[in-house]
Amino acid sequence: MTMIYEVTDRVARITFNRPEAGNAIVADTPLELAALVERADLDPAVHVILVSGRGPGFCAGFDLSAYADGTTSAGGGRHRGTVLDPKIQGRNHRPDQPWDPMIDYQMMSRFVRGFASLMHADKPTVVKIHGYCLAGGTDIALHADQVIAAADAKIGYPPMRVWGVPAAGLWAHRLGDQRAKRLLFTGDCISGTQAAEWGLAVEAPDPADLDERTERLVGRIASMPLNQLIMAKLACNTALLQQGVATSRMVGTVFDGIARHTPEGHEFVADAAAHGFREAVRNRDEPRGDAGRRISGV
Repeated sequence: MTMIYEVTDRVARITFNRPEAGNAIVADTPLELAALVERADLDPAVHVILVSGRGPGFCAGFDLSAYADGTTSAGGGRHRGTVLDPKIQGRNHRPDQPWDPMIDYQMMSRFVRGFASLMHADKPTVVKIHGYCLAGGTDIALHADQVIAAADAKIGYPPMRVWGVPAAGLWAHRLGDQRAKRLLFTGDCISGTQAAEWGLAVEAPDPADLDERTERLVGRIASMPLNQLIMAKLACNTALLQQGVATSRMVGTVFDGIARHTPEGHEFVADAAAHGFREAVRNRDEPRGDAGRRISGV
């Protein structure tokens, strides 16, 4: 299991539990998340679902650290020379090999469906972000009904610079056209403070106060009658569905596969193969001044 589950005071708490890997997403992540959300949804004692992460950050995106040497920890062990994580398998390609976009789409759409369980659950879902929420991590967080982020958290989708498009397709729905394009045209990241100012997060407390403010938020939600919560969520989600969230998700997922098969994408893969995935990411972001934990200064 890559997550911890517990219920206290009407709150189901799902905690990503791969702190040594920045809670990066592996093949089991969407399956476990969807199963635990369903478990909470069916528990009459639960009124609200809180998702958070252990360690230095909420989620660093997909676990591609093993990309360059052909190993991965997905599936319960490291296997030299065999890529088990389907996200990595779909990305682990050569320019001279044929690419089937629908196999790619099937693979990625299954990840997104797991993340979307946060949106489609009957009960309210809250994501607490500390440290960072990057790339695929935002595919998870943006599906939540409420996001609360530490003021200094780093949030964004840097793979827009090369080798990725947000498969969840939710940025324009959450931020509106102008601000979504501001981030996706540059791959820049914003702080928790700016996320709250832009409406991506409901609140951005000081990091020292994040836990307290989160508990206050989920406590107030949990105090409501469950039937009222379900009706409110269904009514509000009607607006999102009418905006075409499902279509945006499909287009984003297809484009994510295409983005990994562009000339620039193949150059990025070659850099990762030669120097390691982390170094390739550093080479991508360092010229823009926001490698590592640095915010882009949007």
